[in-house]
Amino acid sequence: MHRHETKEDTKQNCCSNKKKERSEKEFKSLMNRLKRIEGQVRGVQSMLEEDVYCADILIQVSAIHAALNSFNKELLANHVRTCVVEEIRNGDDEIVDELVILLQKLMK
Repeated sequence: MHRHETKEDTKQNCCSNKKKERSEKEFKSLMNRLKRIEGQVRGVQSMLEEDVYCADILIQVSAIHAALNSFNKELLANHVRTCVVEEIRNGDDEIVDELVILLQKLMK
């Protein structure tokens, strides 16, 4: 967030105004993944503070990267199964273009 932007300004600049109601199961699964990732990041912070060897830290960072990829895969699968399918059924073919752009961004 830039110095003069509010949280609302940032939200509008980086994300669509769409919202998604998630099932309790999906919400809990995604939150659990994020909490584990948060714990891993804190672990890396501790490793850095404790002067742990670089290679050991890099291995932990790689594990965080893999965990984030798993989070993205789960979220993307849920997005396609719910949001994309629903929009197509409602006659909104623009969702396919949105999905293509999303996949291009994820594959950078």
